[in-house]
Amino acid sequence: MKKFSILAAVVLAAIMGSCTNGTPTANLKDDVDTLSYAFGIAQTRGLKDYLAMRMDVDTTYIDEFIKGLNESVNAGDNKKKAAYYAGLQIGQQISQQMVKGINYEIFGDDSTRTISLNNFMAGFIDATKNKQGIMSMEEATSTVENLMQTLKAKVMEEKYGDWKKQCEDYMAKIAKKEGIKELGDGIYYEVLTEGTGAIPADTNLVSVNYEGKLLNDTIFDSSYQRGEPAKFRCNQVIPGWIKALTNMPVGSTWMVYIPQEQAYGEREAGKITPFSCLIFKIELLGIE
Repeated sequence: MKKFSILAAVVLAAIMGSCTNGTPTANLKDDVDTLSYAFGIAQTRGLKDYLAMRMDVDTTYIDEFIKGLNESVNAGDNKKKAAYYAGLQIGQQISQQMVKGINYEIFGDDSTRTISLNNFMAGFIDATKNKQGIMSMEEATSTVENLMQTLKAKVMEEKYGDWKKQCEDYMAKIAKKEGIKELGDGIYYEVLTEGTGAIPADTNLVSVNYEGKLLNDTIFDSSYQRGEPAKFRCNQVIPGWIKALTNMPVGSTWMVYIPQEQAYGEREAGKITPFSCLIFKIELLGIE
């Protein structure tokens, strides 16, 4: 979809002149007038779709849009009015885009939960006015990075708590299973084939065949199904894989049991739900 061009605003300014409300009446006295009017029409191609889809404007209220459009265009070089209209525009972006985006990032599809708009605006305005607020910019940035992850993890645990418990119980049973060995960090493995080759360093490129399953036997990834081995550097995968590959001789085939903390944690990754322990059959074919 073509974006509404800023040129439209320039042309509209030329034809709206002294009118601040309602619809201007065209008066085509010469070629410039005619071209101006034609430009005005041409530049609205896709405008209603843009308003509805990109700016979340209910076009039932198109007359209100026209009123605001007229007022903004006719503000001219009035810096006070220009600042006010900029505030209206940014306010709409906060309401319709920023807050909604933050809510989705933290709460996912739960539309009943939201951050505090009042506190958001208090912080936004304090910083905009260079007013000494509760936090400095550096403190706010650090708080966003840390507390957002904490809140997301809490929300995910509320939603997937039962699944997390099942995975924790499963890993506890695996730890006691006969023939199971520990790699550290809660990662366990079982040797299916004992390899005698070299052991990769974390920077090595390796060739492997593998199959990954969830606790409920869902296969979420498999090089066997794709029909060819996977190749990647050992340090480009999840922590549980790094630990396994850098302890595994070439020629080995292991069943590796990885707790969620060494996998994707509270994150969702395709078929992998948050807090999933992962079960891999890994066949280390070689070091490239």
